[in-house]
Amino acid sequence: MMETVAVTRDTSKKPELHYLNNGYSVASWLLTKDHKRIAMLYLMSVSFFFMLGGIFAALIRLELMTPNSDLLEAGTYNRVFTAHGVIMVFLFLIPAIPATLGNFFVPLMIGAKDLAFPRINLLSWYLYMAGGLIAAYALMNGGVDTGWTFYVPYSTTFSNGWVLVTGLGAFVIGFSSILTGLNFIVTIHTMRAPGMTWFRLPLFIWSHYATSLIMILGTPVVAITILLLALERVAKIGIFDPAIGGDPILFQHLFWFYSHPAVYIMVLPSMGIISELIANFSRKRIFGYEFVAFSSIAIAVIGFLVWGHHLFVSGQSVYAALVFSILTLVVAIPSAVKTFNWTATLYKGSISYDTPMLYAFSFLGLFLIGGLTGLFLGTAGMDIHLSDTYFIIAHFHYVMVGSTVIGYLGGLHYWWSKMTGKQYSEFWGKISAMLVFVGFNLTFFPQFILGYLGMPRRYASYAEELQVLNIFSTAGAGVLAVGMIMPVIYLTMSLINGKDAGDNPWHLPGLEWRTSSPPPTENFYEPPVVTWEAYDFSEDNGLEPKKEVAKETV
Repeated sequence: MMETVAVTRDTSKKPELHYLNNGYSVASWLLTKDHKRIAMLYLMSVSFFFMLGGIFAALIRLELMTPNSDLLEAGTYNRVFTAHGVIMVFLFLIPAIPATLGNFFVPLMIGAKDLAFPRINLLSWYLYMAGGLIAAYALMNGGVDTGWTFYVPYSTTFSNGWVLVTGLGAFVIGFSSILTGLNFIVTIHTMRAPGMTWFRLPLFIWSHYATSLIMILGTPVVAITILLLALERVAKIGIFDPAIGGDPILFQHLFWFYSHPAVYIMVLPSMGIISELIANFSRKRIFGYEFVAFSSIAIAVIGFLVWGHHLFVSGQSVYAALVFSILTLVVAIPSAVKTFNWTATLYKGSISYDTPMLYAFSFLGLFLIGGLTGLFLGTAGMDIHLSDTYFIIAHFHYVMVGSTVIGYLGGLHYWWSKMTGKQYSEFWGKISAMLVFVGFNLTFFPQFILGYLGMPRRYASYAEELQVLNIFSTAGAGVLAVGMIMPVIYLTMSLINGKDAGDNPWHLPGLEWRTSSPPPTENFYEPPVVTWEAYDFSEDNGLEPKKEVAKETV
């Protein structure tokens, strides 16, 4: 009779060879086809552009501390807020989560060795960098004063020649987005591990699938719009300029047909992260998993039908405004499904208040405010009063920044140990998360009041009686900046002196937690076979008891 002996396996040691140390040369990184290394290249790139966009944001808030144009002359202010918008929207918010966390974890979470087209994946990063550098060069050498929307006639008649160079940068970045979306769709369809059925997919994957549909269907429209803008300006063909037979409203239709769905390119991946955080830190399967999954697809589809609510004050008919107003309220339904199902998941859950979960709670609060204020703007009567005021600024920062950036930071903290094999300081992580939440609300909530009182956007000066609220907003921006800078410091320090994290520090069932930290070059030592449902926290799915050393029986 053989005696049963418990043998411990140390899961805290990093593997001898993994994607980070498999070649240290610059060429091995710049020519890599490993999706994980490409994700890290994206991480460094989007962090650089986020910092650059943040500098322009700081200049805006410093200017608005006083009612008069004391720091920036009005024309310079126009160029500064345009640079802030272009960099943040096209170079950070849209690519941040899909290109970094999506690139890294989509293959890992479905059990694939890599994305379907590794060379195209690398090409997408080079296109992103080329477009980003072209746009940044134009914005800082002469600048563009049209606003990030490039509205005509500003961009066709009055702006300087740099608008075409900036448009070229956005055009190139668009191809990067299209290639990334294509890669994700093909990978999710064709490279799932055995047993990974559609309804065993993590909701992070569902959100990226829906996002990829928008990337492929919507991005060509804005690319063609930018091309038509350049063609009109160079060849004087009447497309948008009424002076030569064009229609300026046509530009707004084309631009917002892409740019409103683009909001969901920013928000849907963040929603996928929040689903992961709430399920895993509540240790419960997401309530109504199927509804949450299909709500991502519904948002992507209905999002293409609501662009007209950006044109309520642009002369469209009352009947068109009514239709778009109703559709705008309809698109809120799948977002509400997610929010209510997340809340139901939290109910009676075994909640852990770790740093990623604090970001999830922040997301719920900020997205709720952003979504509810969107109902005001989707109603034509209210929108006419609030259009082009700081109410708009506050709303889309709550939706686009409060949701996307918060989700991005939550996901980065959640998967940092898997990406690097190192633990960050949980104490400083929690402090940073709270500072970001407080600073964000102090920055942007006063802007709802400013907008309702009539403070117009895009102006360097304003009425003196509005100064107090602007000072609150600028003070909040300072708190927010401190909260944003702190992760740069403690995450970097974790790479230097952080403790080894182990393969599965959160004790979670997903496939990405069943390989080493950092993952090997081909992701898994053995091809995985999925036999459990998504978010199955029972020990029957191969998990060891929580907070115990993993054991093998010999």
